[in-house]
Amino acid sequence: MTKRVFLSITVILCCLLIIPISSSSSSSGNGEQTFSVNGKVLELDESNFDSAISTFDFILVDFYAPWCGHCKRLSPQLDEAAPILASLKVPIVIAKLNADKYTRLARKYEIDGFPSLKIFMHGVPVDYYGPRKPDLLVRYLKKFVAPDVALLNSDSGITEFIEAAGISFPIYIGFGLDESVISKLAIKYKKKAWFSVVKDFSEDIMVLYDFDKVPALVSLHPSYNEKSIFYGPFEEEFLEDFIKQNMFPPVIPINHETLKALKDDDRKIVLTIVEDDTEEKSKKTFKLLKAAASANRDLIFGYVGVKQWDDFADTFGANKKTKLPKMLIWDGDVEYFSVIGFESIDEEDQATQISQFLEGYKEGRTIKKSIGGPSFIGFINSLIGMRTVFMLVFVVGVIILIQTINKGDGEPLRVGTREEADTASSSVPETEKKEYRSGDKED
Repeated sequence: MTKRVFLSITVILCCLLIIPISSSSSSSGNGEQTFSVNGKVLELDESNFDSAISTFDFILVDFYAPWCGHCKRLSPQLDEAAPILASLKVPIVIAKLNADKYTRLARKYEIDGFPSLKIFMHGVPVDYYGPRKPDLLVRYLKKFVAPDVALLNSDSGITEFIEAAGISFPIYIGFGLDESVISKLAIKYKKKAWFSVVKDFSEDIMVLYDFDKVPALVSLHPSYNEKSIFYGPFEEEFLEDFIKQNMFPPVIPINHETLKALKDDDRKIVLTIVEDDTEEKSKKTFKLLKAAASANRDLIFGYVGVKQWDDFADTFGANKKTKLPKMLIWDGDVEYFSVIGFESIDEEDQATQISQFLEGYKEGRTIKKSIGGPSFIGFINSLIGMRTVFMLVFVVGVIILIQTINKGDGEPLRVGTREEADTASSSVPETEKKEYRSGDKED
């Protein structure tokens, strides 16, 4: 019986290994294809994909499915943006791949929804979460071919730089700073922010950006109308702390896009759940949170409205019947902490309650919980790739196979642990996954 189990598992593993090897070898026999920058969207397949990625320094690839409605609406927008991007001093090429057909490439790049956009910079793929309307897409992508640090020499140069940068990325402007001070960090965070230094500027600029001495580094968030000032020290450690802490505004709305951006930040999230984040009383709460955030930059402060995203709020046990606002500390994964005595806050004197909530958290007066519920299945599926799902299915398949063999022999056989069984039981029906993924990718 043991030999039969071993043989069966070996066969499964060999099949998993052989399939991708055979498909990759068939795509490499045609040789490399030559491409030109002609302003049109390239149609890629398995025979020319690698060649295209190696040919162009910057190429945006649309992984699409022919049956996908969002993909059909995106296609003409990419067609409109392609000639503009191709005409840049450093051109950016747009291409598309039928990921529903060429599944080996879809698996390789962890495509778990349609359309999925990735920009390849010198062959390295980066997920694209920016705007998709042609003019905004062009402005967003210009960031990737811009200088690491823009050198500005006048008030008008500052204005033009900020206008060209748009609102998709935070902007860092060094007044009276040498380029060498921030160049290393500008390269490190090039994909996430704009950087510049200014040599000559007027007192009007100092008033406009609210700094009273130099050197100073100003952080701007145009989309949130937020700014912060840093006067040093300008050693790399302190400078990087300021840059990282100001990648997001003091208080950030939680939605699909911001969650994706927050994945690279290891700070815990002070999450406030309100009934409707557009209500005036909610906005007053956010102002108080902003004041608390300025004194606790080791944490990220975020908020979500039940009306705006009820599925997400429900994973933390918050809904329209819950007493709101509700505050908690989230690790960005599956665990969160409620502070004893402050699961919700009253409308009166919220500033004091927020301070006491943070004090209670730092002193350890908390209850550790795990997020869950039916809606959590869809939420977590939006954050993990299909590769993880395939691995879970494979593990379940192996366990079922062994149990089937065991039943055939009439011998008891125990495989795995309770933790593994719990993991296996978290598999999600395919229909549910598709429904949630299509929502994630909607403009």
